[in-house]
Amino acid sequence: MLRENQRHFKFDWITIILFLLLLAFGYLNILSASHVGEITSYFDTSQLYGKHLIFIGLTFLLIVIILSLEAKFYEQFASIIYIIAMLSLIGLFIFGKDVNGARSWYGIGSMTIQPSEFAKFATALAVARYISDLQTNMTTIKDQLKVAAIILIPAILILLQNDAGSTIVYLAFFFVFYREGLQQVYLIIALSLIVLAVLALKFGIVITAIVATIILMSLYFIRKKKRGSIIQYIVILLVSLAFSYGVKLFYEHGLKAHQQNRISLWLRLEKDPAKLERMKKAEAYNLIQSEQAISSGGFSGKGFLQGTRTTGKFVPEQHTDYIFSTVGEEWGFLGTSFVVIIFVLLILRVLYLAEGQKSQFSRVYGYGVASILFVHFTINIGMVMGLIPTVGIPLPFFSYGGSGLWGFTILLFIFVKLDSNKINEW
Repeated sequence: MLRENQRHFKFDWITIILFLLLLAFGYLNILSASHVGEITSYFDTSQLYGKHLIFIGLTFLLIVIILSLEAKFYEQFASIIYIIAMLSLIGLFIFGKDVNGARSWYGIGSMTIQPSEFAKFATALAVARYISDLQTNMTTIKDQLKVAAIILIPAILILLQNDAGSTIVYLAFFFVFYREGLQQVYLIIALSLIVLAVLALKFGIVITAIVATIILMSLYFIRKKKRGSIIQYIVILLVSLAFSYGVKLFYEHGLKAHQQNRISLWLRLEKDPAKLERMKKAEAYNLIQSEQAISSGGFSGKGFLQGTRTTGKFVPEQHTDYIFSTVGEEWGFLGTSFVVIIFVLLILRVLYLAEGQKSQFSRVYGYGVASILFVHFTINIGMVMGLIPTVGIPLPFFSYGGSGLWGFTILLFIFVKLDSNKINEW
């Protein structure tokens, strides 16, 4: 290795510029969604946009610190960072503050810190460290179970704090595992389980059983050489039906009423007009207002600070999870397309850089970054547009909040630092 004073660093400015574009445009939309009355000063800390500007200022300080540390620091201390993050999640059960029914924040004076936002990059580091230490693809069940445990620990802790949205993000690591040699059969199983769950809820167990039987019988007769014993297909059918029945039971008895209603609205399960109307006024109110705000923007939008639904505060929590509705109303199709394109470019850029890494640790971490950003971006925009159920998940670099902004910034710029160091690796 080169000595420290002989090291050279080449930061990827395309990634940095894409980040700055998202950060700047995100602030403009937070300004629109959170301002009350006339804007006299952008630094007015009595307004949310003034507080967020302070968060942005601290973000740049955070970036300087991240880029100042030696790249090897993140690999060497990945396990310690992960342990600290897990302890911070555990501490919430004792010292945490309840906000909107979730015990996910530490209260520090008038501020709150959400550890789950920082647990994402910590988990990505831990996964990258473990897989790189293997120096082989994840082909054994033992290795797969160990790396799955790294993911499940924070996911379960966050789920127990009643934050289902943040828990879903940990499914992002499936893409990382697939890139690092996870067998294709796992992907087929995962997609099959999703289809079975939707079929069971939408059409019931009987229809699900009929569909599963037809598919398995078709596979049995099509795969003449590799179809195996018919007993295997019967076992698969029984397991599928048991899973479908379990999904139905969990939906009816395991989920809370508002969670059931969100899924019911998404899959259009409710047939009673009166009950459906009540659900729309409660669980679907945010979504309906969000969809109306986006559709009212048309092609070019109503203009910056001119969104009537945004300034009228028709969409609750618009500055956080529903910030994309502000983009749709004030910037229209052009603005929403711009946001989508920038996010896609950023994710593709990270994937491109990850493939060019010389160390497996950097590559795996890069895929972790891209996967987490992809899941957040896809679920948030899909949620705001009614394509998937409302789960409560922020849009990276857009949604209001210091914890989210700092968590995503750390996640991204650790990779920027790792990538800049590849010219020093042999």
